[in-house]
Order: sequence, then structure tokens, then C-alpha cells
Amino acid sequence: MNRERSLLLVGATDETVAKAKRLGLHVLLLQHPTKINAEQERLADHVEIVDYTRWDLVEPLAERLWDSPGFAAATSITEPGLENAARINDLFALGGTGYAVTRRFRDKAVMRAHLAGLDPDAVRAQPLRGREDLDAFGKRHGYPFIVKPTDATASIGVHRLDGPADADRVWAEVRRLSGTRTDRVSTLMLLQDFLMEEYVDGPEYSVESFSSGGRHVVIAVTEKFTDPAHFAELGHAVPARLGAAVDEQVRTSVIGFLDRLGVKDGVCHTEIRIGAHGPRVIESHNRIAGDAITDLVHSVYGIDTVTLALAAPFGLAERLPDRPKAHGGAAVRSVVGRPGDVVDAVDGVAEAQALADVLAVRISARPGETVRPLRDNWDRLGLVAVTGEDTTAAIRRGAELVGAVVKVRLTGADGRPGLATAAPVSDRTVIPA
Repeated sequence: MNRERSLLLVGATDETVAKAKRLGLHVLLLQHPTKINAEQERLADHVEIVDYTRWDLVEPLAERLWDSPGFAAATSITEPGLENAARINDLFALGGTGYAVTRRFRDKAVMRAHLAGLDPDAVRAQPLRGREDLDAFGKRHGYPFIVKPTDATASIGVHRLDGPADADRVWAEVRRLSGTRTDRVSTLMLLQDFLMEEYVDGPEYSVESFSSGGRHVVIAVTEKFTDPAHFAELGHAVPARLGAAVDEQVRTSVIGFLDRLGVKDGVCHTEIRIGAHGPRVIESHNRIAGDAITDLVHSVYGIDTVTLALAAPFGLAERLPDRPKAHGGAAVRSVVGRPGDVVDAVDGVAEAQALADVLAVRISARPGETVRPLRDNWDRLGLVAVTGEDTTAAIRRGAELVGAVVKVRLTGADGRPGLATAAPVSDRTVIPA
């Protein structure tokens, strides 16, 4: 095994391992016991089954693999693996993103504290330690404001306080969630600390970027549709329908943010809102986007951010143009149902996947399950990702597909049959200069 072409991969999907192999890399995979499968064992050159979120377990294992068979780079593009991949970079001076920078992305309180000293326009924020902090923050910064976990994903545990009357309810939810696992599938992430931060009113977007040697390229600006109550993600669309001046403001804002956080290399997924005072960063992650956004970006821009993330440490990543050009549009529409309905059957997935304009169909709903109230991304029934002539056409096509081809059949409490639908999204128009 060639050490200089060997990658230590901390957590991965089947797709990630397969793409690393297609790059000609030798893959040493650290995989969680709940995530390993036969395909990954077949694809990877070496597999260690370990809770890769625990540094006390990962460190001795990394040291043994460093000695033999050896590796030239360590990375992760999955949220729970980021910090320990960064620690490995530091331990062996591999030159990749280190722990200090990764922690700024992973811990929202650390990010806010870091930015407060560098950016006068940064969102105001404060750690939530006790019930009285909610009242104090509201008095100091006004309402509404947001409470959320410092290191969770998928809109889990996010609450909006519109006034002092909401404080008891939100504090009760914080206490209920603290110490619980965020992911109802794999339980890899633990909710512990919470943050209060200023609410930025305005439409939400995500920005997919790639950095190399400190040069940041904004690949795509993605429209993001969220539930107004709990901020669960209802859809995404590429390219965002922005006027040229606002698009430039977004790009400049995100590039400045990445510089301030100190990232030099790799992919990032940054979430922003465009408020009355322009674009402001809500949070960011030094990994690829979820929710099939990578499929949208690949379809519209011809750029595979997964492959970029894997190739970059070995000097195999393509040099991107300063402003990649979009070709057509693409969209994700989330599949939702009425809370309390029971899932009877799921039909049409294979038929949809065979259509030329369909990028992905991911249905998590299973027969016998009860539809939950929409609080976070895990409460959705699935998603579909499609292409279109432009952004608007793709958004409409995704909605047509749900119910017409992809059919999640439901039974209501009254016994009446029904179908899941595409989550409604706002009829957003182009934001001009």
C-alpha cells in the first residue's frame, strides 16, 4: 500500500468510500459500529470499527495506522467525524484543517465568540446557562431571538422566542433535550450546551464553497426554504434567484467569514440570511452540505464537492474558476404528511429514480410509522431532488413528482386514506440590488 496515496477517512457513506477509490486512493476507514456495512468493507482497503467520536479510542488507533500501513492525509466530510479528523491532522502535522479551526465551525458558541472580536456586524449571541439568561438576553437585545444547541445539525432543538411569555416553554424544552441524542437513526451526536442569538429576519440561503491555499471559491448560492416555527428544512433550490448586486454581497460576505474563521482548504457549507442590513452568517460547517444539495450543485455546475473534499489533500482537486457558471436549475422538495396519520405504504420510488430529470429520491417513512409534528429535519418523510430548465421550473417539478409518482400512502385518524405531499414553500421572487 502506497503511504503517499493513503487516506484515513473518519466516518463515511458508501458513496464517499467509492469516490475515494475512484480517485485511486487507498482508504483506511474508521467507521462507527452502527454505520458499517458490507459494501464499505468491500470497498475500503482497511476498516476499523470504532466509535470515531471518542478521541480516547481514535488516538491510539490512528497512531497504530500511522506506523503501518501509514497514510498521508486524514479527513471527514460527516459532521460527527470532523473534530477527530482535525485532531489527527494536528497530531501528525498533516497540513489539513486543524482542531482549533474545526472547533470554530462545530461549536456555534465558539464561532460567535471568535467573530465578536473580528466582525462588528456579527450576529449577537450569548451562551444559555440558566432560565434567567433568557429574560436578560431579551431585555438587552430585543425580541424575537433564537435558542439552539451549540453543536447540533438538521434544525434540531431550534426555538424562537417572540416575547417574555415564551421563556418558560423554551427553557422547559432546553432542559428536556439536554443530554439527549440528536440523531434518531445513529445517535452519534449529543445535545449538551445551548446558545441564544439575535434573530435575523429575511430569506435564508446556503453557500457551497471550496478553499485551496486560502483562495475561497463560492461554487453555488442555494435558496433554502424552512418551516417558520421550528426551521425544519422544506426545500432547496439552485441557483438562488438573486439580483447581481445581492449575489455579489453574499459572495463577499461569505469569503470574509471564511477568512475570519481561519479555514484555508476544503469544502464548506455556510448558512446565511439576507436581512435589512444585508447578508449575515447564521452558521457554517467545514463539510459538504446535506439534503442532496451536493446533487443539485453537481447537476447545475458540474462540480462534485464530495470528490473535491477527498481529492484536495492529495493535490488532485481541479482548480475552479472564480465564479462557476450555472447550467439550468435543480431543487429538493421535502415530503411531509399530516401529524398523526399512519404510513401505509411507499410506492413509486424506483419509477421516479428512472426518470431523466430526477437526481435522488430518499424516503425515510416506513409502513406502520406515525407522522410526527414537523419540529426538525428528522420529522420529514423524505425528499426528492430534480432538475429543471431553471430554478423555478425545478421547484415546480419537484412538487409535481410527490403524489403523482412518489406516493407515500397514509391513513388518517378518521380512517380516510391520503397521500403525503411536497412541503409548501414560499413563492420567492428575485431579490434585486
